[in-house]
Amino acid sequence: MTNQEIFELMARFDASAATTFKLSTKDFSLELGKGAVASAPAAAPTAAAPAAAAAPAASAEPAGLYITAPLVGTFYAASSPDAAPFVQPGDHVKKGQTVCLMEAMKMMNEVQAPCDCVIEAVLPQDGALVSFGEPLIRYREG
Repeated sequence: MTNQEIFELMARFDASAATTFKLSTKDFSLELGKGAVASAPAAAPTAAAPAAAAAPAASAEPAGLYITAPLVGTFYAASSPDAAPFVQPGDHVKKGQTVCLMEAMKMMNEVQAPCDCVIEAVLPQDGALVSFGEPLIRYREG
């Protein structure tokens, strides 16, 4: 599958009412899942809300705007182990500037800033496996 085909599948999945999607072939496997919106302000779970694996992590994060993982993969804060991170807390970045890399199926994908903003926190550790929609970077517009 090409990256474009994968991104199209992800977009269609995101627009659908489905909460999970799994595709496996001889050489390829893709699994998508969605739950709470990571960019919304976090709220404490209520007794009526079903327990979800992402709920405790989301409620532990302060309210704010987040750049979320566009796919399931490995998070990299820098272009190589000996390079400086793309961004650090306090950095002012421009819309479209690369803020991190995501590796999936041996393909590196740049994650870019959605607007001119100030980085408040880089959440995952370098090399961490992250899920689709998981918060990566907290920012404020500016």
